[in-house]
Amino acid sequence: MDASGSAGSFPYKLIATDLDGTLLRSDESVSPRTLDALAAATSAGATHIVVTGRAVPWTRHILDDLGYTGLAVCGQGAQVYDAGAHRLLTSVTLDRQLAGVALAKIEAEVGPLFLAASRDGLDGEVLVGPGYASVGKLPATPLTDVSELWAAPLNKIYIQHPTLDDDELAEAARQAAGGFVTVAMAGEGIVELLPLGLSKATGLSLAARRLRLRSADTIAFGDMPNDLPMFAWSARGVAMANAHEELKAVADEVTSSNEEDGIAVVLERLLG
Repeated sequence: MDASGSAGSFPYKLIATDLDGTLLRSDESVSPRTLDALAAATSAGATHIVVTGRAVPWTRHILDDLGYTGLAVCGQGAQVYDAGAHRLLTSVTLDRQLAGVALAKIEAEVGPLFLAASRDGLDGEVLVGPGYASVGKLPATPLTDVSELWAAPLNKIYIQHPTLDDDELAEAARQAAGGFVTVAMAGEGIVELLPLGLSKATGLSLAARRLRLRSADTIAFGDMPNDLPMFAWSARGVAMANAHEELKAVADEVTSSNEEDGIAVVLERLLG
C-alpha cells in the first residue's frame, strides 16, 4: 500500500489516528512532540481525524481539551461527530432485537456474561451491569435491572466473561453470533457487539467523503484488532509497538509505542 497524491510536502492528505493506546498516552494526554508533528503535517496540507471506539460522550472531553475542532469518528464507526460544532452528524444504532438474540446465542455457548452498554446520542449514558469490570474514571451508570438495557437506542453492547480472555471471548462470540452482530475487540477487557457490518472503516469512509478525500489519501495509526478494517481501508496502516499481534501482522509499518511518540516518529520522517 503506497501513498497517493500530495499534500504540500506531506505524502498523505488524511491522517487517521485511534485514541487509546495510539494518540493518547496512558494518562490520556498527548505528548507535545506528537502535537507538534500533527500541527506540522496539517500545515503541510493534511487533515487529522480521530477514529475511536469510544462513543461521543467518552470522547468529547478529550477533543475539547486538545482544542480539536474537526470531524471525529466515534463509537467504532457508528458516529461521525463535528467536534467544533459539538454536533452529531451521523449515528448508527444497534438493532436491539438482534442484539438480544446474539447475547442468547453467545451465552448458550460460553455461559453467563457480564454486560455494559452504550446508549446513543451526544449525552448517551454507558450502563454497567453487575460483575462488569471497572471503566476507570469514565462516567457510567450502574445497571441493576438487565431489562433496562433495552429501554433506549444503543450504539453497542460490551461483554466480559469470568474466565475467557479477550481473544477467546471475541472468537467465541463471532462463532456463535457473527451472523447477527459485528464483534470487535477494542482493548483490554473490551469486547463489543456492534451493528452488523459496522467498523471504523464505515465511519472513516463517511467522514472522508465529507472532506472530499479518499482511502488512497489516508495513513492510519492504531493498536488493536478493531483497527484492522481501518488499516484495510487506508493506503497505509501503522501499528504502534504496543499493538496487538493481529494488527502488527497486517501493518505496513510498526512504529514506537504510544508512550514513545510513535505517531510523531512516522510523521516527522514523512515530513522530511
